[in-house]
Amino acid sequence: MTRCEFAHDDGAYVLGALAPAERAAYERHLGGCASCREAVAEIAVLPGLLGRLDPAGLEQILPPPAPPRVPALLEEARRRRRRERATDRRRYALTTLAAAGLALLVGVGTAVVLPRPDPSGPPVAQGSTPAPQVSMVAMRPVASTGPVHADIGLIGTKWGTRVTMRCGYDARTSYSKAYPFRLVARGPSGASEQIGSWLAAPGDDLSVTGVTRFTDAELVSVELQRADGTPILTYAVP
Repeated sequence: MTRCEFAHDDGAYVLGALAPAERAAYERHLGGCASCREAVAEIAVLPGLLGRLDPAGLEQILPPPAPPRVPALLEEARRRRRRERATDRRRYALTTLAAAGLALLVGVGTAVVLPRPDPSGPPVAQGSTPAPQVSMVAMRPVASTGPVHADIGLIGTKWGTRVTMRCGYDARTSYSKAYPFRLVARGPSGASEQIGSWLAAPGDDLSVTGVTRFTDAELVSVELQRADGTPILTYAVP
């Protein structure tokens, strides 16, 4: 038995879902097809029944609609952006700390107090860059010979002068505890700046490395002073 080609159009016809041309063709077909007329008669009451349904009751029968994906995608994009901003803030903080550390190493008026290197230590590894050799000269006592002696070396750079000082404190001295000292650079027209300061006790032997903004053409002298500004040793730059 041949199946009617309009067999599945009865529901769309009753609900008014057919296009005008399709509806006209289906109505012409109904005039000569008893099977389709019966099908339409059976479901003709559906529009009226659907109109009587309570929306609240319909929600209990039908499954809940799926949530729209657009808000979820927007929220995911916001979370991703917040994570990217947090990463950027951490990266910025690390960069700032690294820059601050570099400024402490090469900035104006800084100093690092280190134990004196052992001359009998291991040689520089092959392929590494050795530290620049510094020519050390003895600093001269300002008044009389005291319990402190020091050698100093200068390396001129385009941004100032690197200062290295090796300082020793006699074990037998009138000092009974650690005492503050400081290293001061003097420039043109009476200008001066502190390179570094530290505490030292009798018997200490230290190496102090710092920098000053005075270039080799501007640097007049370097002084080792007590905390009250009294000069102990000095080196006049030739």
